Amino acid sequence: MKKIAILGGGIAGLTAAYELARLNKVGANIEAVLFEASNRLGGIIETVHEQGFTIECGPDGWVTEKPWARELVEELGLAAEIIPSLDAGRKTYILQDGKLVAIPDGMRMMVPANQDALAAIEHSELFSEAAKAACVAEPERAADLRAQAPSTDESVAAFVRRHFGEEMLQKIGAPLLSGVFGGNVETLSVRAVMPAFVAMEQEHGSLIAALRARETKQQPIFSTLHTGLSSLLEAMISRIPADWIRLNQAVHSISRDGDAWVVKGKQIVDGERFDAVLLAAPADIARELLRPIDNRAAELMQMEASSAVVVGLGFAEKFALPQGFGFLAPEGEGSSLLACTFVDQKFPGRAPANTRLLRAFFGGAAAESITEMDDAAIAAIAQRELATILGTLPEPIVTVVRRWPRSLPQYAVGHLDRMAELDARIHALPNLHLLGNGYRGVGLPDVIRDARTAARATAK
Repeated sequence: MKKIAILGGGIAGLTAAYELARLNKVGANIEAVLFEASNRLGGIIETVHEQGFTIECGPDGWVTEKPWARELVEELGLAAEIIPSLDAGRKTYILQDGKLVAIPDGMRMMVPANQDALAAIEHSELFSEAAKAACVAEPERAADLRAQAPSTDESVAAFVRRHFGEEMLQKIGAPLLSGVFGGNVETLSVRAVMPAFVAMEQEHGSLIAALRARETKQQPIFSTLHTGLSSLLEAMISRIPADWIRLNQAVHSISRDGDAWVVKGKQIVDGERFDAVLLAAPADIARELLRPIDNRAAELMQMEASSAVVVGLGFAEKFALPQGFGFLAPEGEGSSLLACTFVDQKFPGRAPANTRLLRAFFGGAAAESITEMDDAAIAAIAQRELATILGTLPEPIVTVVRRWPRSLPQYAVGHLDRMAELDARIHALPNLHLLGNGYRGVGLPDVIRDARTAARATAK
């Protein structure tokens, strides 16, 4: 019997445990122990149901075009639970000079995906005439852009500037990517966080021309589960043997002893022996566990990480909102908010009839400055910031506050090269795998794909 330790019960560790349990059920001679330091599984995925509101405390869904989350959901028998985002009314707004201005329709991030989108930019009040001219000219510069594409990694900021200039970067590129990664576009690696756009540049030069050339099937931008993402956690947990799961058990060290891995913690002082380890703890913790074994691997895992604070606000009154999914607040606009989602306009069934549900996000330094405050103080700040932007709001009847310190690793320039070296070093350590959002993608589908792949490799 092959015995496998899973360190960390976030979505990566939980998915790995589910996959190993599934393989065990179909005949694999394996068993696993999932160590989780807290009293619950799922990490930053958590759904709160209160007074008819469905409030996601972490991610609210997944990008539909990445198939791995949907595949898992369907395998778990939850296909009927999948709901699409309400794309017919999809608009995202940018806070500019104190008011919300819509990003033109038809944009894929900061790139107009078709001629209609390009025309919408030309009529948008979001951009100056110089920025509009830069967009219109981008396809005409295709040959030069392809020739000038660097052979090495560069920052997202440098990439966007080459194609569209500073204004497009500051007004759309930086806010959108900060909303996803919580990071600084001047240091984020374009090859790690925007690989599809890098490939488009290498083939077409012009990103606009590349998107025009693609025939893409229309599908919802985002998907989620009707009863919330916690349903995914519950479905996986129900399929994992109960004696595999150990909550409130932090692991303090791992080491090699002959052919075995020895795992130690407060409850396992003398150590427990395993044939393999799936290290699914947050990157900061994983790094310190690995440092005594391979200091260079630990160095490669050193990366900045952004914190987040999420405030869910449910209102009994359906007050007026701009039609769309929400807004982004660029740096320099005077708001401590990073973004706000108009939840009841993004997904169906998230709020009772004639009510409103908003989710306010604080990121980076703003999140870190308030994280030690109590829930009431944080909620008050969120309400004040939202009222400044949206107008006077009624008192919420439901308030949920969650703090996620250092939850978003920053893929800095050169990330892929560092990960290639890290993978080689980890591969040299027998039966050890690194899982989680610090290495090969931060989104839910990426983490699920990674965890299942590693679990299958370990079970062999």
